[in-house]
Amino acid sequence: MAKRLIVALVALALGAACCVRLDAGSTSNDRSAAARQFIQLLADGRFAEARARFDDTMKQAMSDEQLGQLWQLLTFQHGAFKRIAAAQAGRKSGYDVVNVTCEFARGTQVLRVVFDADGRIGGLWMGAATEAKSKPPPYARRDRFDEQPIAVNKGGKWELPGTLAIPKGKGPFPAVVLVHGSGPQDRDETIGPNKPFRDLAWGLASKGIAVLRYEKRTKVYGARMAGVMDKFTVKEETIDDALAAVELLRKADGIDHRRIFVIGHSLGGVLIPRIGKADPKIAGLISMAGTPRPFEDVILEQVTYIASLKRSLTANDRKEIEKLKQQVRNAKSPTLSLKTPASSLPLGGLGGVSSAYWIDIRDHNPIQTAKSIKQPMMFLQGGRDYQATPADLDIWKKALSSRKNVTFKLYPDLNHLFMKGVGKATPAEYEKPGFVSEVVVNDIAGWVKAH
Repeated sequence: MAKRLIVALVALALGAACCVRLDAGSTSNDRSAAARQFIQLLADGRFAEARARFDDTMKQAMSDEQLGQLWQLLTFQHGAFKRIAAAQAGRKSGYDVVNVTCEFARGTQVLRVVFDADGRIGGLWMGAATEAKSKPPPYARRDRFDEQPIAVNKGGKWELPGTLAIPKGKGPFPAVVLVHGSGPQDRDETIGPNKPFRDLAWGLASKGIAVLRYEKRTKVYGARMAGVMDKFTVKEETIDDALAAVELLRKADGIDHRRIFVIGHSLGGVLIPRIGKADPKIAGLISMAGTPRPFEDVILEQVTYIASLKRSLTANDRKEIEKLKQQVRNAKSPTLSLKTPASSLPLGGLGGVSSAYWIDIRDHNPIQTAKSIKQPMMFLQGGRDYQATPADLDIWKKALSSRKNVTFKLYPDLNHLFMKGVGKATPAEYEKPGFVSEVVVNDIAGWVKAH
C-alpha cells in the first residue's frame, strides 16, 4: 500500500490521459518547455495556473485544491523541491510524453507529462527516476518453463492481458494466481526497477508451479474507472478479476484444476480471505504483507512513519497530518454514508476514493472472514516492512493459530516487496534494484506442493 498506494490512486483518476491523439506539428522543444513550466508552477504553489493547462478530462478529475494536495503529498514524501534536473521529450504509443526529472531533498522522481493535440496536459504520472532494464532473478531457470499470453475476462467489458508461466514437461501442474496491491498495477507489479510478481512467477514456474499474472483493471481501463469512482470498491478493483483468473485456470490445459491457489500481496493480501470465501473451491490462499487492521489506520500510520524520517516537520507537514487524522475520524464515523464527500475522507481528496470504498472496507472484517473459511492459508511478513508490519502478522497468529492448516512466516531482513535490506526501511528503498528473496519463493513452492 504505502506511498505507491496514495500516488497510484491519483494515477487511477487521471488514467484517461493517455488516450489523446497528438498534433503532428508539435515539437520536442515546445513540449519540454511546456512541461518544465507546468512543474515550476506546481513548485511555486500556483496551482490554479497549473490546472489551467489541463484538458477537460483532467480538469474534471482534479480541482485546484486537489492538485495542490497532490504536490504537497510529493514534497511530504520526498522532501522539499530543489530543481528540475532534466526534461526529455519523446513519443510513446503514438503520444507526446515529457519525462521531467525533479530533484527533491530526499531523492529524484520523474514526473511524466502527457500532451493532447492542442498542447493541453492530458496526463500526469509519477514514477521512479530509474527505468533500467530489469535483470531476471538468479533463481529463475528459463529453460524449465514457457510463457504464453492469456486474457482474463476474455471478450468481456473488462478484458485484461496477462501472462501464464507454465512448466515444461508432463502436467497437470498446480497453479497460482497473483493478486496485486493498490493502484493501477501492471502484471509484474512493477515499482521502479523492481518486478516482484515477475520474480515470483519465474521462481515458482522454475519449480514446477504454473503462475498467472495479469494487468490490473485500474491500469488498463483508467478512463472508464474514473467515471465510476462514486461506486468503486475493492470488489471492482481486485476481487472480481482475481476470481475470473482462477476460473480461467480451471479451463486451461496442463493445469491441475483441483490445485489452484491464490497469492495476494499488500492490498491483495488483505483481500485474500474475501477471495477465498467467494470461491470455496480455491485450493489454498497466501497473504503476503496483508494487514488485518482498519485500512484508514494503516494509511495514517504509514504517513506518520514517513514523516518520522524527516529531520523536522514543516508547518504544512503538521497541517496535512492533522487533516489526515480528521479524515480518518470521518471514515470511522457512524454517520459515514454514500453522501459523505470524498474530499473529507482519506485518499478521496486526490480524486480517487469515494465513501463507497470506505463503507465496503469497513463492513468486511478480514479476521472474521478468515475464521469463516476452511481453505488452508499461509501468511508471510517482512520484518522491515513499514507498510504492513510484524504486528500485523501477530494479529493473524492470535486469531488463527489454533487452525492446523494455517502457516505463518516472518522474514526479519525483508521489506514490503520481500526483498532484502538493512537498517530502517524508507520509500526510496523501492527504487533500488532487487529480487524477491529466494527463501520466500522456496517456502511458497514447498507449501503449494504440500497441499
